[in-house]
Amino acid sequence: MRLGDGRRAGAATMTSVLLFAALAACGGAGGERGSEGMAGAGAQRGSRSPGPASATRVPGVGDRMQRRIPVASRQAVVVYGDGKDSAGATVVLYAKRGPNWERVRGWPGHNGKKGWTAEHRAGDNRSPVGVFTLTDAGGVLADPGTRLPYTRSASFAAPRWWAKSHWHDFDYVIAIDYNRVKGAPPDDPTRPEGEERGGGIWLHMDHGSGTSACVSVSRAAMEHLLRMLDPDEHPVVVMGDRAALKE
Repeated sequence: MRLGDGRRAGAATMTSVLLFAALAACGGAGGERGSEGMAGAGAQRGSRSPGPASATRVPGVGDRMQRRIPVASRQAVVVYGDGKDSAGATVVLYAKRGPNWERVRGWPGHNGKKGWTAEHRAGDNRSPVGVFTLTDAGGVLADPGTRLPYTRSASFAAPRWWAKSHWHDFDYVIAIDYNRVKGAPPDDPTRPEGEERGGGIWLHMDHGSGTSACVSVSRAAMEHLLRMLDPDEHPVVVMGDRAALKE
């Protein structure tokens, strides 16, 4: 995904099928509707930490979730969901310096339109609670300078029959390693744990409302994350509603 005329036509058909499967968890096929305009309209720009706040533990993350963060990880994107059934979230990037986790920057964002679940299933419109690695990125736009493997392709573009507010959702994406093959492009449709467990869950650009399971932030936030995340730092995303994160 990432020639005579007959072969090219067949390849295009297969690409469309695989792309639809890969985008199903993130896009508007299920009827998402955000505010009109460019993705991220109305979202605040990223805010810097007001001071050198740091802790030996990731703030707001309890023992159970803390233990799931790999020892080697020195970057963590933490998605603090407003509530179990809420689509609103705050997304914060932390970097580990010495023994301390220091807040780098935070942004408003969105998660699944129906909130969160510890047992995500395809089509439930809830984001999975957990700790997941971040290994691959891509999108419609050119690589903004990330160290992550980046796949640029027009095939990421949201279908034009989706609401206009969604058209730029996938200009930049970072794959969340939930039920996917690490090292593959974000839109690879392989589901190691089965199709029923869902997949195609990404960090991507915001359209002003909840998603089908992904986490969305503004374009400025995506550009910052892409430029900051470093495979050598073994970045992870820690995500869930605030109550679940504290467990």
